[in-house]
Amino acid sequence: MGKSTVSVNLAAALARLGRRVGLLDADIYGPSAPTMFGIEGEPTFDADKRLNPMEAWGVKVMSIGFIVEPGTANIWRGPMASSALRSLMNANWGTEGEPLDVLVIDLPPGTGDIQLTLVQKLKIDGVVIVSTPQEIALVDARRAATMFDKTGAPILGVVENMAWFADSSGAKVPIFGSGGARAEAGRLGVPLLAEIPIELALREACDAGRPLVATVEDGPAVRAFLDLAKAVG
Repeated sequence: MGKSTVSVNLAAALARLGRRVGLLDADIYGPSAPTMFGIEGEPTFDADKRLNPMEAWGVKVMSIGFIVEPGTANIWRGPMASSALRSLMNANWGTEGEPLDVLVIDLPPGTGDIQLTLVQKLKIDGVVIVSTPQEIALVDARRAATMFDKTGAPILGVVENMAWFADSSGAKVPIFGSGGARAEAGRLGVPLLAEIPIELALREACDAGRPLVATVEDGPAVRAFLDLAKAVG
């Protein structure tokens, strides 16, 4: 569904708008933030033995991917994964004088221990549901929305990723279907916050470790991410 692509570029867009931003990669089993931000190395600890986030493109980033060997399969049971997440959550995100304005949290798919740990330990100001247009993806998004609604976390809106691509004439072609995310947003009573197009430049930027919105001035995807940042941040 591209949640990590959206999370990374949303964080970079918020930083571009002048916010103090952190990104918590909460996908303990499949961390991707280190690759997408182009960050190498290991985090240090502060005097209170908290992890110091790494930083790139104006965003403070914390991920289990900085700690485990690249390519290692984290075969952890729920309690161990939840413990790892708590260590990342308790990182040194800022000071009293310079706290973060926004912490973007990139969650794994599903509604398991990671999500439950998060809502139990943090006050969530808002949830953005990310989906692609296909019905099967919308089913997963619906489950996530139901879970967060039950925990009292407000749903800010829906983002449709891979919404369309522009053909040689510039016409928008919705190759995965259209209207599904908008209809789902309507069912939830929340806005459709953004429609992110399929762009080769976006895929290349993610693979190269440079968020598109931090390195490209303008374009359909860049504008969509900036509009999303303005809507939620």
